[in-house]
Amino acid sequence: MFQSRTHTCNELRIEHVGETVTLAGWYENLRRVSKNLGFLILRDFYGETQVVIESEEMMEKISSVNRESTISVTGVVRERSSKNAALPTGEIEVVPESMEVLGKCYYNALPFEVSRSREADENARLRYRYLDLRNPEVKSKIVMRSRIVAELRQRMMDLGFLEITTPILTCSSPEGARDYLVPSRNHPGKFYALPQAPQQFKQLLMASGFDRYFQIAPCFRDEDARADRSPGEFYQLDMEMAFASQEDVFSIIEQVLPPVFEKYGTYDRASRAPFTRISFRDSMERFGTDKPDLRIRLELTEATEVLKDCGFEPFNGAVIKAVVCPEFTESRKVIDKICADVEVQTGRKAYWFKAGADGSLTGGISKFLAERKDDVLSALSLKGGELVLLAAGTRQEAQKTAGAARKIVANYAERYMDKECYEFCWIVDFPMYEIGEESGELEFCHNPFSMPQGGMKALKEQDPLEIYAYQYDLVCNGIELSSGAVRNHDPEIMIEAFRLVGLGEEDVKAKFPAMYNAFCYGAPPHAGIAPGVDRMVMLLAGEDSIREVIPFPMNKNAQDIMMGAPSEVSPKQLEDVHIKLDIKE
Repeated sequence: MFQSRTHTCNELRIEHVGETVTLAGWYENLRRVSKNLGFLILRDFYGETQVVIESEEMMEKISSVNRESTISVTGVVRERSSKNAALPTGEIEVVPESMEVLGKCYYNALPFEVSRSREADENARLRYRYLDLRNPEVKSKIVMRSRIVAELRQRMMDLGFLEITTPILTCSSPEGARDYLVPSRNHPGKFYALPQAPQQFKQLLMASGFDRYFQIAPCFRDEDARADRSPGEFYQLDMEMAFASQEDVFSIIEQVLPPVFEKYGTYDRASRAPFTRISFRDSMERFGTDKPDLRIRLELTEATEVLKDCGFEPFNGAVIKAVVCPEFTESRKVIDKICADVEVQTGRKAYWFKAGADGSLTGGISKFLAERKDDVLSALSLKGGELVLLAAGTRQEAQKTAGAARKIVANYAERYMDKECYEFCWIVDFPMYEIGEESGELEFCHNPFSMPQGGMKALKEQDPLEIYAYQYDLVCNGIELSSGAVRNHDPEIMIEAFRLVGLGEEDVKAKFPAMYNAFCYGAPPHAGIAPGVDRMVMLLAGEDSIREVIPFPMNKNAQDIMMGAPSEVSPKQLEDVHIKLDIKE
């Protein structure tokens, strides 16, 4: 019968010397000195302890046990002669009197060294995730995630929010990504959908009279993976407030997030309230993106007027944006690498020249600017020593290419960036509508449930492309944490908003029956937001991949290679849900 441990592997200290203790954990490794002397490392969830084997009998016993087996050790604590200051238990060791194998590892060879699992191939790590998670460095990210979620939950409750869970099986709804569909057994030919977000349910809660709602909500979207996006499922801190404005939402987030980031983050500095606010159009003009990293001190400069008709063919008829990098001392090789990285990232070329201390323009496209040198120096406020990166094309192309150049140059010349902090900002005043790239028709730019600024009057009288929405994004260090909005709670305004994109009243009623009908019974103005938990933890942990902070992530192809999902199912299971497969070769 297993004897309960008396201490964890991170608990024993010098004051325990002389005590008889029982430890239990994983046999990590053994450094054998002789046939009757060896140093065994025992590891559990909490830490590790050195066990000193000093008998031939005990050495023979451990020699038959494979590493990563779980064992129980009972023995006496003594002071170490050679102390390890890097280990909390480094002043003591345990001399075993007895040892028992609790869970045998049947494999002599491991797929990777547990303590160095992060160096292994990612597919191997995901296939043997239960071994990967034994690595204290990997495990610590999951522990951090648990503590962050608990703190977020407590802070929301302290602000009067009520945690309410919403359905997982629901109806398909247009949220901007593909649904995961679940066939119904009792209703042939009909399907449930896993929620892309609890959007409609949380708005229905507001219409039901709940004042402040939140949940750590699971969301399901059939979309491709990225470094900051897990395929399949993710979690968000979903919240909604009745009788609330954009300012109320901002106030809540600015109270909740900065203390969490300062407490758990890799960096101990985070923006304080109020966060910087930047309109969508200003953000595109100044940073070339609606997800600006404000740690970077460079901004885009309009260069169209001064550089047009200079004889450089790519600038003909183009919008030109510049990134002026002062005191640039890196080599030509670095400049070429920056330009190459921009092209790989955007598919468009970046151009450049340098301004000398004597007012000269050199390198890159400088020969095309010789005749207007003084105008260029003045228009771009060049004082000498600057690298000027340039992007050309349509306004959107020039903005995005220059925006990429801004981020890339900051990675090569770190003086342009204060990396040791978390910089939040709000991106506000998003356009309500846009012309779809594929359809060429008027479409909603973001969330169709957002309230247009100016309400019905704006919808009736303004050019749709000039209408702004009460839509906002929360951005931290160049990563979008969340979108949110003041909701359109007025059925008449909702119908008019959808009419502009070609959907009539009957379409609205058919697509959103519950919400439309609920709003017809007197809905309060309401607003909300839903910061992504996975992305927050990724930022706080200082990780580049979101998979490092998810206990059991899928791979980039949306496969769980540990469990074998997605998998085939039996003909009987398909028959139960009235499905026949027609898979084209």
